[in-house]
Amino acid sequence: MTTGRTAVDGVLVGAEARLMLDARYGHFTAMQVRDRRVRGLGRHLDRLAGANRELFGAELDRAAVLASIRAVLGGDVRDAGVRVLVVESGDRPLIVAAAYPPHPPLRGPLHVRTVVYQRYLPHIKQAAGFQQAHIGRRAAAEGYDEALLTTADGLISEGSITNLGGFAGGRLVWPDAPMLHGVTMSLLERMDVPQERRPLRAADLAGFDQVFLCNSWGVMPVGGVDGVPLRQDAGLVNRLVTHYEGVPGDPLD
Repeated sequence: MTTGRTAVDGVLVGAEARLMLDARYGHFTAMQVRDRRVRGLGRHLDRLAGANRELFGAELDRAAVLASIRAVLGGDVRDAGVRVLVVESGDRPLIVAAAYPPHPPLRGPLHVRTVVYQRYLPHIKQAAGFQQAHIGRRAAAEGYDEALLTTADGLISEGSITNLGGFAGGRLVWPDAPMLHGVTMSLLERMDVPQERRPLRAADLAGFDQVFLCNSWGVMPVGGVDGVPLRQDAGLVNRLVTHYEGVPGDPLD
């Protein structure tokens, strides 16, 4: 006879902890809250709404998402990292929010390595991402800051938890490949500079004036890929950071 009980390290846990252990199907978004504001909050909500329709065939309760974020922040926390998951639970998807200490951008220049791996449904930020977590941990164990995911023939799509971009010939260039269209990437696409997408391989990056990674932590310059040094242009990095930090945050309250 099954009892439905769950234990972690020998200790019985309640229904809330069991839900997190059982959640294997769903999607999420991750954001940084500063002074109870979030850059690109509407884009985070749009990301969740689109994935909800595709994975669950259901509309997102946006009010419940915002209420969940406010609940984990409480009345006293103004700066935090927040992750909002929408996971399978019985007959309806369930919204789960969690707050963490705020995360600044990694100090660069970062060094990255390429890994042959392409995510299934890459446009969706998927929950329970074992493969990406493993790839990131292996890259860190080998002394790298991040991994770049590529196709078998070397086309770059994205980082394991970042988007990659770069300046070349006065243009802001993004990989032309299936990827997660990150919120920070979408905010940088508003920059007043010519932009394009084109197929990129690791060898192409050596010809760029500046390569960078971006995610909810911010903008981070890349100093090398697969052990090959890359050019650094402090003026271009400052231009990216100034644009990103100049985007006003949307209030949560």
